[in-house]
Amino acid sequence: MALSATDLLIGKLATILENEGTTIAGVRDEVDKIKQELLSMKAFLEDAEAKKVQTEGEKLWVASIRDLAYDVEDIIDEFMYHMYEKQSGDRLSRALHRTIHALNDILFRRRIAKKLQKIIETIIAIPERNLRYSFRLTGGTSASTEDTYKWVQNQVVSSFLITDDELVGIEEKKQILIGWLLGKEKNQTVVSVVGMGGSGKTTLVATTYTNERVKRHFNCYAWITVSQTYVIADLFRSLITQLHKSRKEDIPANLNAVSHTELQDIMVNYLESKRYLVVLDDVWDNKVWKEIRVSLHDQRLGSRIILTTRKEDLASSSFGVESHVHYIQPLQKNDAWELFRKKAFSTNHYKACPPELDFLARGLVEKCEGLPLAVVALGGLMSSKTSPDQWYRVLKSLNWHLNNNSLLDPVKTLLLLSFNDLPSRLKHCFLYCSLFPEDYSIQRKRIIRLWIAEGFVEYAKGVTPEEVADGYLLELCFRSMLQVVERNVTGRPKKVKMHDLMRELALSTCEREKFGLVHDGREVMEDISSRRLSIHTTNDGVEIKSFPGMSKIRSLLVATDMSSLSLSNANALLFRSKLLRSLDLEGVQIDKLPDAVASMFNLRYLNLKGTLIRELPKSIGRLRNLQFLNIRDSKIESLPQGITKLLNLRHLIMYRYAGNYQDFKFARGTKAPSDICKLQKLQSLTMIESEGDTVRRIGNLTQLMSIGVSNLKERDGIDLWFSLKRLTLLHSLELMASNEEEILPVNAQCPPLPHLRQLCFTGRLLPNITPWFSSLHSLTTLYLNWSRLEQDLLPQIEALPNLTKLALNIAYVGEELYFCRGFVKLVTLQLMNFASLKKITIEKGVMPDLRYLWVEGCMKLKTVPLGLEYLSNLQTLGLRNVPTEIINPIRKGGVDRSKYFFLLRVEEVHIEEDLRLFVEESLDLYMWEDVYGDLNLFFLYVAMVASRMAAMAVAA
Repeated sequence: MALSATDLLIGKLATILENEGTTIAGVRDEVDKIKQELLSMKAFLEDAEAKKVQTEGEKLWVASIRDLAYDVEDIIDEFMYHMYEKQSGDRLSRALHRTIHALNDILFRRRIAKKLQKIIETIIAIPERNLRYSFRLTGGTSASTEDTYKWVQNQVVSSFLITDDELVGIEEKKQILIGWLLGKEKNQTVVSVVGMGGSGKTTLVATTYTNERVKRHFNCYAWITVSQTYVIADLFRSLITQLHKSRKEDIPANLNAVSHTELQDIMVNYLESKRYLVVLDDVWDNKVWKEIRVSLHDQRLGSRIILTTRKEDLASSSFGVESHVHYIQPLQKNDAWELFRKKAFSTNHYKACPPELDFLARGLVEKCEGLPLAVVALGGLMSSKTSPDQWYRVLKSLNWHLNNNSLLDPVKTLLLLSFNDLPSRLKHCFLYCSLFPEDYSIQRKRIIRLWIAEGFVEYAKGVTPEEVADGYLLELCFRSMLQVVERNVTGRPKKVKMHDLMRELALSTCEREKFGLVHDGREVMEDISSRRLSIHTTNDGVEIKSFPGMSKIRSLLVATDMSSLSLSNANALLFRSKLLRSLDLEGVQIDKLPDAVASMFNLRYLNLKGTLIRELPKSIGRLRNLQFLNIRDSKIESLPQGITKLLNLRHLIMYRYAGNYQDFKFARGTKAPSDICKLQKLQSLTMIESEGDTVRRIGNLTQLMSIGVSNLKERDGIDLWFSLKRLTLLHSLELMASNEEEILPVNAQCPPLPHLRQLCFTGRLLPNITPWFSSLHSLTTLYLNWSRLEQDLLPQIEALPNLTKLALNIAYVGEELYFCRGFVKLVTLQLMNFASLKKITIEKGVMPDLRYLWVEGCMKLKTVPLGLEYLSNLQTLGLRNVPTEIINPIRKGGVDRSKYFFLLRVEEVHIEEDLRLFVEESLDLYMWEDVYGDLNLFFLYVAMVASRMAAMAVAA
């Protein structure tokens, strides 16, 4: 992490030296010297990270360099802030500054230069001091790495010794693997088992590998543990040894003296006519497979290779042969509880949990989130504790126990293996995620914008920072470091979270490395030495105020609604935080932007989503480095003129949901100054309210990739056409008419938008628009609201090759929807409020991937959609506000229920009529009637429906 801090600062100094030539006059030499020293420090830190420093002297050395990097950043930022303050006044004040305060300016520059000189002296002194005390980085593999490898090997041996009665929730998974191993497929097959560290991959494969049926099926078998560091020749020697042992044959002599090529030949010759099973356990990259596969020839005898890994992308690789992937899922709650009881209460009768410990024990099991290794380790730790007080202390201080209790070392070691394997650029991205509360669902766009604002994202020519950061997030998910909570219709992660135990370890690293600190109100904060502060407290009466050290923080994240945070407290909190790069106040219930924000020249990211703020001050224009501004769902209805001075702004998110999706204006835009087109770097502008010549001016924002415009009128057609023609990079477009009778100014002459992925129209459409839809070959999501088309749209969009989601609300006035062909990738279909619709027909072979079908507000329907039996992948069917005669046959006990046998395979069927909610789920076919009496469940259901409709606006 020290490497990360230094790397970021080197980039910052290079930018200053290149772009601030006149500003840094008087300190340029010192800044240049610092940069050269930092380059040397970076090289040192890269070596330190590669060799995994372990001694206290080495750790102190690395920490000293990290702290120096932070000190340099403080001094440079202080200097730049002073220069900014001098330049940001009006013309008169700047003139006075030049004449009256010139001497002070010279003195200030001298003071900064002396500080930098002192830093340089300190840097020079570090290696001299280390040499004096004999601190040096040793080459080769560290003892810690070797110890970890031996520990992993011991874990594998332990997995072979686990008895069946010790295993929980594994039998079904084992049978899946055995089915793949013993299958009739003659070609060589690779079976990948993927999951996070401690998820039970090795245990599952070990119980399968030792199964007698499996052993009898193969002529020979071998198991090797690969791990992060391996020597390929040693792996071959191990394979040869184990293959011979499995047949009780003599092992070839002098294997240690045999070359790599000769080892390969021995393997090939030995396996030539044999059906073999080889397990490659704990694989970290694809290289090992490529090196070993040359000796594992496919003789079409039914040989199998099992590979365990933490990396989803590796498990899904093309191995050049038949392959299967098994994703390890967390233990079910009941299975986790049973496993914990077996370990924690092994001496009790029936291994029962004492009643007085039940609540605390279940709390600990929840912390494990179904991770078997954690459940076993915690169970072992708690087996010696008998009083509720002891259990409570462990539950409340799990972070400390993870880092200090040897009984939990297996958990810590396995989880840290994954963290230590991350590239430097991903480590700080991962640690930043831990600053959000436990079990918090982190939105993809929010976290990648924070990473960019922090400077974590590398520059890549021809690629936007957002695309690079998106790659980072995918990699963290592929490595099982983050869990995907929700995906969008294209399968891309939309929300992610951290495993509780992984987060606890990350927070320890954050604090130790001074990367970040979480304040939850349980302890008094005396001082802040970290660069980032995340506030989680929601306790009423807890005063949030400025803490010592606030001037050092670069990121402030308030991760709760903080209804107790007053404006005065917010001002006090931010008063000394003038060097912030990111300020996230999402959901904070303040009604005015704190005055201190306008002075944060360093600010890149400002999130005011969901606040009660009604206006932005004119001084917002002073935030000249601001790149991200989110005022979504605040009370702000118009932007001040000062917004046009934010020339570095790239994302401006400012739409507001009205709360009632049944209203035409369920989303509203925000008014902006007419010269907002000055913001030439804007990539996202959602949603701006049209007035005057706004629509024509938008065309000047040629970098836009996402645009939303409300209050459109038919007369805006020519201007809209002119602007869309210039917005060649558009990925997302949302247009909303001024009212439900107004015609949206779009027609068949609209320019083609080859990169458009998301499209949302709200308002009446003319019939001649429909042919235009067929040109949108990149489109994945289409929402049409209040369109009231008389012409059937389906023939124009059925051939769109990438369409995955289609939502139509008051979009068609005809009596029948006929899905006769196409829609090859459609996953979600929503049909709502079709006043005249009587019949929905789906032909065989249409929408083969459809999983979610929702029909609502179609009161003239004569029957359920015809052709449902052809939708073999359908998971959810929703019917709401449809005629009773449609609902009755598929109710439990309905006279025609047998006709709808195909619903047995559908996971969820939601039916609501006259405030009565009926739910059926697969196979069990249970039904809840009169659920309206359960208000919590009812409102949860209503919220679900509302969220579906709210999604009809293209989210920023």
